[in-house]
Amino acid sequence: MEAIPGRARVFVGCVAAVAVLMCVPSSRTPWAAVALLALVHAAGERAVRGTFHPVLLAAAFLLPPPAAALVPLPGALCASVGWVRKVWRGASAAVAVWCAGRVHWGFGGRDAVVTPEFPYALAPACAAVLVYWAVLGLLDSAVRTLAEGPVRRPVLGRALAPLAVHGLAGLMMAVLWRSPYGPLAALLVLLPMWVAWWVFAQVQRERAAHSATIRALVQAVDIKDEYTRGHSERVGQASVMIARELGMDDERVELIRFAGILHDVGKLGVPTRLLRKDGPLTAEERRVIELHPEYGHEITRGIAFLGEARSAILHHHERLDGTGYPYGLAGDRIPEPARVVAVADAFDAMTSTRSYSRARPVPVALEELRRCAGTQFDPRMVEALARALGRWGWHPVVTAEEPGVPGDAAQQDPVPEDGVRR
Repeated sequence: MEAIPGRARVFVGCVAAVAVLMCVPSSRTPWAAVALLALVHAAGERAVRGTFHPVLLAAAFLLPPPAAALVPLPGALCASVGWVRKVWRGASAAVAVWCAGRVHWGFGGRDAVVTPEFPYALAPACAAVLVYWAVLGLLDSAVRTLAEGPVRRPVLGRALAPLAVHGLAGLMMAVLWRSPYGPLAALLVLLPMWVAWWVFAQVQRERAAHSATIRALVQAVDIKDEYTRGHSERVGQASVMIARELGMDDERVELIRFAGILHDVGKLGVPTRLLRKDGPLTAEERRVIELHPEYGHEITRGIAFLGEARSAILHHHERLDGTGYPYGLAGDRIPEPARVVAVADAFDAMTSTRSYSRARPVPVALEELRRCAGTQFDPRMVEALARALGRWGWHPVVTAEEPGVPGDAAQQDPVPEDGVRR
């Protein structure tokens, strides 16, 4: 925002000037109520790190429009952002609150809040929330367009439902404020919302920590084995397609995604010279590389949130006929996530161009997977991938240079076990 073009700065200045005109106080301004709501709003903004809509909407329902427009200003000016953003946040919120308050009062909302006359109090409140949402969305879309060019998703299209919930909380605050219980009872409405926001913030922080852990491990694998750069993310994507086609719930799909992304993390324990070796591997070198599932299982032993994803890391090279590794499990003894990742792993290995093999077309790769279904792969997983590809398609990322690829030989390769060159 601080580096926005001049035309966007002019727009911010114009909105700020309009906000100043709307905020001109009168002799009947209830300063005590304005100060209390402004203080609560500023505290709420610091807690949720964003606009605290319930208090602003309560102000629109309780106060005259010029007084309500004053409420967002202290919170915006105290925010830990640059001055242009401070002015923008304060001015756009003031204009939106003024418009919402004007509509609410125009529809007789003030009397409905004082009485209160439910459900008649809901109509002006709903109209005010709609105006508040529309004004904020239009202003945000306009400034983003001026600053960054046409936006792909207009801000006006943001979810209206959460704002409707905030509007309901604001209306409850306004009714309690005007009731014999007074402002203290009104502020208690915010307590459950604060708890919900706190829990949501904790969940978001935990997910961010999980993602950071996954990214760090994947980057380490990509740096060590440059031949398969990007392979982990694509296997994660294909694994998710299979899992969703099988009807797994969202929580399990997320674990399958982790399993697909981290299935080769054990390569961190394999000597780099073997991973980057040109030419065929000796029997001893192959045995060393085939230790990578066990290395991966050990590396992720302390990452509790991976759950059953760790079983896929350990067993994704098992084969349905029991000739795979590391333990030679067969049939249903192979964990289901491992059977999913095995198909996704082989599919991406066949459809990606590397220094030692040319990418095969998707239909050819599917034909090969079907040929090996029942011996190497679980037929249910293969057909799930085929159905998902038929529905959504596949756009593999080519990671190696085309020149110099031994095309004819690659076309005759058997289904490759990823990263283990033959």
